[in-house]
Amino acid sequence: MDWDSIRNQVTRTLQDLIRFDTTNPPGNETPCVEHIAAILKREGIEPVVLESAPGRGNVVARLPGDGTLPPLLLMGHVDVVPAEADKWAQPPFSGDLVDGVVWGRGATDMKQMVAMELIVFLLAKRNHLPLKRDLIFMANADEETGGSMGAAWMARHHPDLVRAEYALNEGGPTSIVLQDKVFYVCSTAEKGSARFTLRARGEPGHASQPHQDHSILYLARALTQLIETPLPLQVCQSARAHIEAMARHVDAATGKNLLGLLDPATHAEAFAALPLPAPQKRRLSAALHNTAVPTILKAGSKINVIPAEAECQVDCRVLPGTTPELLERQVRAVVGKDIEIEFSPMHPALESDPNSPLFETIRAVIETHEPGAHLVPGLITGGTDAKSMTQLGTKVLGFVPMRYEGPAMTGLAHNHNERVSVANLDFGVRVLWEVVSRFCGGA
Repeated sequence: MDWDSIRNQVTRTLQDLIRFDTTNPPGNETPCVEHIAAILKREGIEPVVLESAPGRGNVVARLPGDGTLPPLLLMGHVDVVPAEADKWAQPPFSGDLVDGVVWGRGATDMKQMVAMELIVFLLAKRNHLPLKRDLIFMANADEETGGSMGAAWMARHHPDLVRAEYALNEGGPTSIVLQDKVFYVCSTAEKGSARFTLRARGEPGHASQPHQDHSILYLARALTQLIETPLPLQVCQSARAHIEAMARHVDAATGKNLLGLLDPATHAEAFAALPLPAPQKRRLSAALHNTAVPTILKAGSKINVIPAEAECQVDCRVLPGTTPELLERQVRAVVGKDIEIEFSPMHPALESDPNSPLFETIRAVIETHEPGAHLVPGLITGGTDAKSMTQLGTKVLGFVPMRYEGPAMTGLAHNHNERVSVANLDFGVRVLWEVVSRFCGGA
């Protein structure tokens, strides 16, 4: 295998994908997926491009196996969140390669994974990999606003094109270094959502005559409490397995602190003592609590009128096992009894058993490519297109094979200056190729 050539190809592929502005909304993913389809066609593969609406393209392709085992799906999305170009060191849709790093919106969420999956799919075709499973590649629109025009639409309207036993998808954390021990994360769960609006009411009046019965004041107090007070510790199976697996491989003191995270009596002290960078601490905390983050405020219609009501929309992410009743009790305990809470329908969290042949294949490959490293289960604190594929019975694992490269290269998804190193693209495509070769080809 000419890995130098493959590294260059995956790098160029990612650069090309980044240069399609697929900011969602509006998305406009069709030119990007048609570019992917053209690459597949040049390799003698017949892709299918399907638009859920004008400009909202999805692409799927299949390499048939011998039918011994059910299919594996390589899935990803090509839409991205907006970027504030004036805040970036390199233009966000340039795909610039600077000092061995590819810059651009989508470089870590998740056009790099789409590029790696695409190249692995092509390698399977070029190398005539003897497949015991059909290998399916899918790149979707619209993940960043819920997937209704992308994976959900495909699952609803074209299930036979994408149904698989297992799928590899984007994950949460990719790798963690703790006390010189390296842990790669394969997510077996992801949070659900239960967004809600907080509303406070007060006495309206003329703004020239201030008073304390003020809707904004009541709302501000509730929001301060919500921001400063974490919701209660709540440990699901995947988060527990994640922490217990890491605790087995570090020294006794750090292991004790990790296990202390699981106990409400020791959680705060143990969390403060962990030697992890801030982005990883935030992610770990979110894996152990339902989170409720105020994001959109609304009050008043005229500058000289004290508003009778003020409201805030809250982005709430919920762990496996959370019910609407439990969540309402948790939020009510923080914001108080006088604030109105209006919930949107809850989308439950997902969780699957890490004891699976695909998880074990990934474990074996990681141990081959980085001796001494450990694969641990994990939990995605946001949402992905996994929720759509699980409706078809697919077991979705979130795994993006990327080495930890320090705090400056961590937590870049949805952030300014999103970027990924060529070294990590090289590592990732090698690992992904071996996972697919072993799992589908029996290598």
